[in-house]
Amino acid sequence: MLLADAEKAISAARAKAAEIGVAMAIAVVNEAGFLIGFIRMDNSELVAIPIAQDKAYTALVNRISTMELGLQCQPGGPLYGIQNNLGGRMVIFPGGVPVWRDGKLIGAVGASGGTVEQDHLCATAGESAV
Repeated sequence: MLLADAEKAISAARAKAAEIGVAMAIAVVNEAGFLIGFIRMDNSELVAIPIAQDKAYTALVNRISTMELGLQCQPGGPLYGIQNNLGGRMVIFPGGVPVWRDGKLIGAVGASGGTVEQDHLCATAGESAV
């Protein structure tokens, strides 16, 4: 993912956050999992900073949204316990979405600061803009 893509994703996610009235931290990682774009909207929670980054990373390395991952991580699920890996970076609640282009994974968007439903909505808005 290029910086221009990350900027589009952040802009769209930020616009969605403003539309729904929630201050967010929004992170974008590239295909290698490195942070290439980030903002923290005024008055967003400080804890949202690392959570947004970890949501993006989790969506990338698992190649699915953190919402879907969370469903698979429930007791009895096929990925139960995976959240205990990667030194605590694995997030299994909504707000991280992988970004695909022409069938290739190019990065991911993470958002944190609202309810998990709001986080997912903003991350998805960012993903859709790329």
